[in-house]
Amino acid sequence: MSGQRPTAPELVAAVRGFLEQEVAGQLTGATAFNLRIAVNVLAIVERELAAEDDSAAATARLGALLGEDPALGREALEEKLVAALRSGALGLASPGLLTHLRADAVRQLGIDNPRYGSYRRETAEP
Repeated sequence: MSGQRPTAPELVAAVRGFLEQEVAGQLTGATAFNLRIAVNVLAIVERELAAEDDSAAATARLGALLGEDPALGREALEEKLVAALRSGALGLASPGLLTHLRADAVRQLGIDNPRYGSYRRETAEP
């Protein structure tokens, strides 16, 4: 049901903000450290949710690379990619493979660590 408020990204951002602004100052030691980890995990989830459109594009690109229907889903397509690489059906010279792998790696790096976002902008393909 799109259009419902608050959205998942808004909920995650609200929880992260509460933990950072209200709770963090009240904790010390290992509990404060674990809270920082939880806040970082929530930030990763936020970036993952924000990258859903990129994920859909990556799934479509992977489907085209493999000649498969993207409706199979990303996980199934990635399994097919692994099988094709292992069997030798696809290799480094395969058209589109390196482009897909590079774009997917840069996308994942941007989710895992926001500092990679500047790398992504600097190295974006025309």
